[in-house]
Amino acid sequence: MLPAQHKLTSPVQFRRTIRRGERAGTRTLVLHVWNGEGTGVAHWGGPRFGLVVSKAVGNAVLRHRVSRRLRHACMELAGELRPGDHVVVRALPAAGQASSSQLTQDMRRALRKLARKSASDAPARRP
Repeated sequence: MLPAQHKLTSPVQFRRTIRRGERAGTRTLVLHVWNGEGTGVAHWGGPRFGLVVSKAVGNAVLRHRVSRRLRHACMELAGELRPGDHVVVRALPAAGQASSSQLTQDMRRALRKLARKSASDAPARRP
């Protein structure tokens, strides 16, 4: 279970993260990551996570199973993110057949994609 300080709770937080954040996808999920530095958004308590698991993933039992697995993966990966990061994890239909380790691995892969993307977008430093 995610502690309250690690949860995105309002629709505004989800919307802001999805619209303003960087996006990376894998076969089972799409990750949206936004760090609201300079916007007045509070950055205490570590990264914050939100999950979107739609009916396309499967019935209610399967959706809840995927949600539990994703929450566990979020807690494992919380240490790899910046304290002010807001992360929305959107499960794709293939997530219903994926194992916990596969979902965690896919989240790591998406985070690496985002890290490479932000490193290539950053301006080159001159000595």
